[in-house]
Amino acid sequence: MGKIAVCPGSFDPLTNGHYDIIKRAATVFDEVYVCVLNNSSKHSLFTTEERQQLIRESVTNLPNVKIDTFQGLLVDYARKVNANVIVRGLRAVSDFEYEMQITSMNRVLHEELETFFIMTNNQYSFLSSSIVKEVAKYNGNVSELVPEPVRVALDQKFAK
Repeated sequence: MGKIAVCPGSFDPLTNGHYDIIKRAATVFDEVYVCVLNNSSKHSLFTTEERQQLIRESVTNLPNVKIDTFQGLLVDYARKVNANVIVRGLRAVSDFEYEMQITSMNRVLHEELETFFIMTNNQYSFLSSSIVKEVAKYNGNVSELVPEPVRVALDQKFAK
């Protein structure tokens, strides 16, 4: 069995920062499951299915990346796909504080599951899906911030 990683997130929408983390994880692990989650505390612009499709279209050059979704505990999903690693991207110290809590809880629930933190590329350290949506909503140029399929979908959502 190879090294299998799960990279969870809401990805609403996928940004170049997310893509960078996924691409780098794909060079380290044999398989990477990118799992699209619904964050109940956020109002999503794209449906889960739309987000999955946009990620699929954006990672066609990464053959060891699979796109999926699930509900429930991440540790249960990791067991289901035989993953031994969770991959999380970090932008700033504030991300680390939150991620440390989640990692600690996951460790209590599944002690064999490791978490790998990948620091974002500096050029994406400011980038979030929320910022991208705000800029796109007001007709700003997001072509340097998201993969092309996502840019097209944002244009369609905001009827440019």
